[in-house]
Amino acid sequence: MFARSARRIGALAALLAVTASPAFALEAAEGAQTSLLDPNVGVMFWTLIIFGLLFAVLAKFAFKPIFAAVEAREKALEDAIEGAKRDRAAAEAILAQQKAHLETARTEAQQIIADSRATAEKMRTDLLALTKTQQEEMIEQARRAIEGEKAAAIAALRTEAIDLAIAGASRVIEQNLDSTGNRKIVESFLASLDGAKGTR
Repeated sequence: MFARSARRIGALAALLAVTASPAFALEAAEGAQTSLLDPNVGVMFWTLIIFGLLFAVLAKFAFKPIFAAVEAREKALEDAIEGAKRDRAAAEAILAQQKAHLETARTEAQQIIADSRATAEKMRTDLLALTKTQQEEMIEQARRAIEGEKAAAIAALRTEAIDLAIAGASRVIEQNLDSTGNRKIVESFLASLDGAKGTR
């Protein structure tokens, strides 16, 4: 449609030029000494007629499509700007959401690290307490074993001392005494020695 309008405008301009050229030729023949700055009524008349016709043709055929194209372009630019604003707002919302997720993840990671440290510290404390308890139990068992072995050694030494005393006494008196009675005598003697040691 715009090409057809342009052709019509071109044809009209050619027609006006053809009709205006005899008037210009006539004016040139009448006054050879005319200046371009001098006002010429005929030229002004035809210029106004041509301008009015050209303006009417342009108003009817060219201005509407040109204005429509300009308005469509402005509308497209406004839509593009609005779309860019919407995209920017969406990107900012996504960025804020990502920052919030990142902050949440960072907080959770710090909490996990703190929980791990607390768990490790508790395990360390529990292991130290268990080790200490086991050491004390082992020391107590060793002490009881030593006490048992000491008591067994003392009992063995007493028995051996009694046997030696009886054997020595038997030789001294050169007769074989009753071993049960002799044992009782020596045990009571040793007990009296232990009692005397305890009173000192």
